[in-house]
Amino acid sequence: MATFLYKLGRFAFRRRRYVALVWVALLALAGFGAASASTATSSSFSIPGTEAQKAFDLLEQRFPAASADGATARVVFKAPDGEKMTDPANKVEVRKVADELKSGSDQIASVTDPYTGKAVSKDGSTAYVSVSYKVSSMELTDATRDDLKDAGTAAQQSGLTVEIGGDALQVMPETGATEIIGVAIAAVVLVITFGSLIAAGLPLLTALIGVGIGVSTITALANVLDLGSTTSTLAMMIGLAVGIDYALFIVSRYRAELAEGREREDAAGRAVGTAGSAVVFAGLTVVIALVGLAVVNIPMLSKMGFAAAGTVAIAVLIALTLVPAMMGFAGKRVMGRKARKAAEAEIRTEPRPNMGTRWARFVLRKPVWVLLVGVIGLGTIAVPAASLEMGLPDDGSQPTSTTQRRAYDLLSDGFGPGFNGPLMVVVDTANSSDGRTAVKRVTDDISGIPHVVAVSPATFNKAGDTAMITVVPQDRPSSAETENVVHAIREAGTDIKSDTGAEVLVTGSTAMNIDFSQKMNDALLPYLALVVGLAFLLLMLVFRSVLVPLKAALGFLLSVVAALGAVVAVFQWGWLGSLFGVEQTGPIMSMMPIFMVGVVFGLAMDYEVFLVTRMREAYVHGEKPPQAIVTGFRHGARVVTAAAVIMMAVFAGFIGSSESMIKMIGFSLAIAVFFDAFVVRMAIVPAVLALLGKRAWWLPRWLDRLLPNVDVEGEKLRKQLGGTPSDGEGHGDAQGERELTRV
Repeated sequence: MATFLYKLGRFAFRRRRYVALVWVALLALAGFGAASASTATSSSFSIPGTEAQKAFDLLEQRFPAASADGATARVVFKAPDGEKMTDPANKVEVRKVADELKSGSDQIASVTDPYTGKAVSKDGSTAYVSVSYKVSSMELTDATRDDLKDAGTAAQQSGLTVEIGGDALQVMPETGATEIIGVAIAAVVLVITFGSLIAAGLPLLTALIGVGIGVSTITALANVLDLGSTTSTLAMMIGLAVGIDYALFIVSRYRAELAEGREREDAAGRAVGTAGSAVVFAGLTVVIALVGLAVVNIPMLSKMGFAAAGTVAIAVLIALTLVPAMMGFAGKRVMGRKARKAAEAEIRTEPRPNMGTRWARFVLRKPVWVLLVGVIGLGTIAVPAASLEMGLPDDGSQPTSTTQRRAYDLLSDGFGPGFNGPLMVVVDTANSSDGRTAVKRVTDDISGIPHVVAVSPATFNKAGDTAMITVVPQDRPSSAETENVVHAIREAGTDIKSDTGAEVLVTGSTAMNIDFSQKMNDALLPYLALVVGLAFLLLMLVFRSVLVPLKAALGFLLSVVAALGAVVAVFQWGWLGSLFGVEQTGPIMSMMPIFMVGVVFGLAMDYEVFLVTRMREAYVHGEKPPQAIVTGFRHGARVVTAAAVIMMAVFAGFIGSSESMIKMIGFSLAIAVFFDAFVVRMAIVPAVLALLGKRAWWLPRWLDRLLPNVDVEGEKLRKQLGGTPSDGEGHGDAQGERELTRV
């Protein structure tokens, strides 16, 4: 592999104009596709194989006019102190709003009158108008959304409090200025790392081109593939981080090769042949982790994983081709001024021990203490993970400054917390001899379940073979009591089906959340086995070792559990919540654990590959294990540190998002990278390697013969090209040189 990549790097360097032109053309093509594509709709959220999804599909089939997948809204009214919503003047204002909404847009399916639909609280202080739409929230026109926002203006002027809840006001999430700050921090770190504006600009420019192609392609295909708004945000987040990191490693190795006196084209080839091999395998681990999300069998999550994996693949290709091409344009300016002067004067000085060297030597002196401090520290931070509660965000998790959150609070105060998450019970009576009697029994049984405060009369479809019943639980949607209500209804439904033949199904957002969380839990272990197993085999190919991949996997598990503990402490317990803009604590997103496993595993293996590959390279070339660790840190610690800081900055930039899901993902990935890069890879890994010694690189002979040699450390390449520049490295036998440069 190293030899092939060497040839590829030299080709890209030599033909830099054509390579750059191809990538710019791809960016323009993707941009044109995105600009000409129709506006993306919201991705349909489905959970195949669950009862909630089965009930939802049945509703769409038997109640087509109900627009089960359409947007909904609740216009909530609260009377001034001393008044009631049943007062004649207030009734007039509310009905005026309902009439305006009915006539305001042809996208509206229905608007209810609160005074005939029992939508007034017992104390008369609160009432609401329910609005159903024919299309999803992302398909609503701006005019329809504006009509909804302006609906209560006149009522507000008359003294009523008016707030609007529901998903009809859902818009594309805003990430805010902090995303730009993240990129700015990345730029500063690159300048400090390289000491050259040109060298710092290369990773940023190439990463932005890669993200531009990836996100534009996702935007262009959003309607065709039914991609949600968060898909492109995730692809941007991961693509930008790995794009900068991969280019950073190539440029850093190129500068090191130049510093050793090699010609620029040969240095570019060697940089791609060695660091590029690490980029390929690091990228593969990320792609495996993201594509592996498909085993969960939730279409939305699978699409997010595939889209992000595609962006990572583009980042790898750009690092291997566009980066060496851009290094060709940059010339020797990719080196800092001091380094250029030293090179021109042909000064060869013994490199002074840098921070990485000093740290590696310290770990070699105290490996047991470093290992204990790292493991105990992460273990302590992981403790809150034992209290993890999972669910999906609703309007109750929105900032208090939003009308959706204020509407949620008004409904909770007026009708009870459970009113924000009603359960929809669907009764299929097609196989029942007496459907109406069966439905009555369902209503009676549900009414007797603890923590149920209201059961609506059943509504039958035209065929009379299906009924809908709305059930209002006593507690908030994400509470354990509400989950128990769902399970109790389903248990009662089992007996009813055996007695009457009628099938009872529970759906609605709350039931969907419960089923989603269960599906996430069930998929976690198979997903871990698949991803960690494939990556373990991949790392065995890279390192020719059994213990190094095992140590990498165990270290990852430690860092991801610690990161999950930090997420629980901030978003569920509220510790330092104000610092990260968390206005409302609540359950952690159901997909967060498995999503963190997927993304963080891939990113964690990046640092493992980049850092330990350099150690492996030194060991293969004759250094003793302790010295190989020092060599790996001398060459790799600064670059890995810079890469981690950049990745943290990019992820942390998304903490400023208005979308709670994006905010939580940004925080979790940033803190996970911190734990993995600075505690696991920088401390625990060298400590374990120091304790293992030569045993770290042990591989059974039969397995060594079985595994193909991918030559990540470039040993074959080194033998073909020679030892040092003074020996004619890169200028040796003409026939050998022609063989290597032929593409």
